[in-house]
Amino acid sequence: QVQLAESGGGLVQPGGSLRLSCAASRFGISPYPMRWYRQAPGKERELVADITSDGRPAGYADSVRGRFTISRDNTRNTLYLQMNRLKPEDTAVYYCYCRALDSGSGSWVDYWGQGTQVTVSS
Repeated sequence: QVQLAESGGGLVQPGGSLRLSCAASRFGISPYPMRWYRQAPGKERELVADITSDGRPAGYADSVRGRFTISRDNTRNTLYLQMNRLKPEDTAVYYCYCRALDSGSGSWVDYWGQGTQVTVSS
């Protein structure tokens, strides 16, 4: 079963840093752009950052630009999000996302991880 699994979340003080990882299993991420989303309590899920298949950042939300960096290692089948200078308003569940071609059905499928909680608080 195709799976995306996030890790690296936790509790951090304002101004601190975290690095999130998203490991893919049973499919290769290299052909596909990927994204990080987040969802705070009571708010809609929002796009945080996306990256091209060959590793070029394609865009950041205004609220994180200059503080967060998206990257990927296709050899490790893993997506990353380096988060620096964290603020309390960055508190959310962070999800990775990939739209990939299912080789069995020939259909495009949206894959989501289970999410990892990031809490920024003193």
